[in-house]
Amino acid sequence: MSAPASRNDRPANAQNRYEVSRADLPLACPMPGMALWNSHPKVYLPIEATGTADCPYCGATYVLKG
Repeated sequence: MSAPASRNDRPANAQNRYEVSRADLPLACPMPGMALWNSHPKVYLPIEATGTADCPYCGATYVLKG
């Protein structure tokens, strides 16, 4: 019998575009819940001023909803 899936089993950097809300601020890539063992170092992204931010490590684009 396998162990239940944890919150941190979602692959990191699996998408190219992520929609985030104000509840996700301050925004960092990788986000909470992403598996960190196969990812890049955590970097905080300034998204508040423009509504979008690109991760300098993986190139993921984050878009602020609302």
